[in-house]
Amino acid sequence: MPENSESSDLIEEWELIDRELRELRKRRADWDFIRKLPLELREAIEVYIERGDLREAQHIADAPLDEFIEVLRRAKVWTG
Repeated sequence: MPENSESSDLIEEWELIDRELRELRKRRADWDFIRKLPLELREAIEVYIERGDLREAQHIADAPLDEFIEVLRRAKVWTG
């Protein structure tokens, strides 16, 4: 089924918002702090920065959600 113009416009708007949020997370991140973290946490934070998928990143970090959010806050990438 072909997309109509309205849904296409909505998808473009969501993609723009995703790009803007990704750039915001990248700019605000404390990369010195992130580089000092263990590899698993560092990779999880990078996934969150790139994709904005909290649950996927938390799963990679293998940490409870509240603890992972606290790490994101200390890394200055938490946008919630």
